[in-house]
Parts: sequence; C-alpha cells; structure tokens
Amino acid sequence: MLQIAFARSDFRIGLIGFGLLVGLAILLPLVSSIDPVKIAYSSKLLPPFPAEGWKWPYLLGTDQLGRDVLMRCLVGLRYSLLIGVTTVVLMFIVGCSLGLYAGFRGGWADAVIMRLTDAQLSIPMIILAITILGVSRPTVPAIILVLGLSGWPLYARVARSVALGERNRGYVLGERVLGASDLRIMLLFVAPVVLPPIAFVAVLDIARMMIFESILGFLGLGVQPPTPTFGNVIADARKYLLNAWWIATMPGLFMLVSLTCLNLMGSALERARNAVLRGEA
Repeated sequence: MLQIAFARSDFRIGLIGFGLLVGLAILLPLVSSIDPVKIAYSSKLLPPFPAEGWKWPYLLGTDQLGRDVLMRCLVGLRYSLLIGVTTVVLMFIVGCSLGLYAGFRGGWADAVIMRLTDAQLSIPMIILAITILGVSRPTVPAIILVLGLSGWPLYARVARSVALGERNRGYVLGERVLGASDLRIMLLFVAPVVLPPIAFVAVLDIARMMIFESILGFLGLGVQPPTPTFGNVIADARKYLLNAWWIATMPGLFMLVSLTCLNLMGSALERARNAVLRGEA
C-alpha cells in the first residue's frame, strides 16, 4: 500500500513539504544565534521581508516584544509536532491493544471494552481536555496524556473489526493447532493486518492533534509562555492584528502548510488502500 501511495504525486508533494518543515523546525533553532524568547524592545514590531522597515536577520519580522517571528514559528511547530506525533502513538498503542484483545477474545472482554469505548466516545475530546487541563498544570506530558487517553476509541474500533474478521481464518486456526498462544498470534499475525487500514487514520490524526494543541494554547491551557506555540503566539497577537498583522499570520501560515501536507499524505494513503481493496493494484 505504501508503494502505491508513494507513486502518487500528492503523497510525494506532502511528504517533501512536511519533511522540509520538520527539518527546519529541528535544525534552524539549533544553528541560529537568535533566541526565540529573548526580549529586544529596540527591534519590536519590525515588518517581514520585503516590507519597508524590514531589518536583517528578522526575515518574518518581530513581535511586540522584539522577538523573532520565524524562530517562534519554528519552535511552535516543533512543539506542535512533538505533541501531535506522540499523542497519536499513544492512541495507537492503547486503542489497538484493547481493540485487538476485544475482537480476538470476544465474550465478556469484548463487551466491557466496547462499553468503555462507547462511554469515551460520548465525551468530546476537546471538552474533556479543557476540563482536565483547566484544573491541573498544563505541561507537555500532561497534554499528551490527556489527548492520547481521550482519542483511543477510534483505533480500538478499527482494530476490533479487523480482529473479528481474522480470528477464525485458517492461518489462525493452524497456529493454534501448532500450540501458539493467543498473544503470539495477535502480535505476529493479526497486528500487521491492522496497520494498513489504520495508517491513513493515524496520519490525519496527527493533523487533528496539532489543531487541538493550538486550540488549547489559544485558550491558555497548552504549553505555557514564554515557550512559543502556535496557539499562544496567535492569542498574544490578537490585539496587534491591525498594525502588526504578521505576528498572527505567520504562525497560521506555518500551521496551514503543515496540515495541508499531512492531509495530502493521509488522503493518498486512503486512496491507495481503497485501490488495493478493489483489486486495482
């Protein structure tokens, strides 16, 4: 499926764009001498290139405290990606483990896990995250844990449906005859079957978690200042939209490009999987 998706131009465009953004977010703040949190009132509200009054090396201008907007966007992208990817990994591990176990074993285990899944799905993720983080200290691990433990039901449902279809297949029965344990069969034979239908869900969920992280930051429940994130940078820049539009616009553009690249890759993976199911590849 990955080979079919990689043959698509939209997947390659998304992958290249996303790779460039990740590379910039990781490397440029490390090699640059500009501190994204250092206040410099003498350089405040400088416009971005090529506007009049632009000043090197502030390519995207500075904010109301003289901090470099480009570096703040890159650091914000780094935190957004860290939270997005780690949250999806946590959701994948928890959801797929519970879904595989429920679908493969059936009986009371399936009933209990699915009722927990239904209960979790009845509570909107962002409402649950706001409620929990509003009464606790919103650190990066706390945000990842709250979002991760709020979003696992979708993965559990997909893994369960695959496990239900595979548990009575001939190769599973053959492994049981040979004495393989249920855990071995689930990990070595059923789990790899779960990956294709859930791959595009995971890629799109990274984009969704980045949006949720920005919403929390905008509400003051994300990573706390002075650490820059898309949400808190845009929240601070609201009062400067008329005379310093770039402070809020540039983080929004970085986020727009990042989400577009992720959606291109996720959509290409979904179309590749559908082509495989239709027997076209």
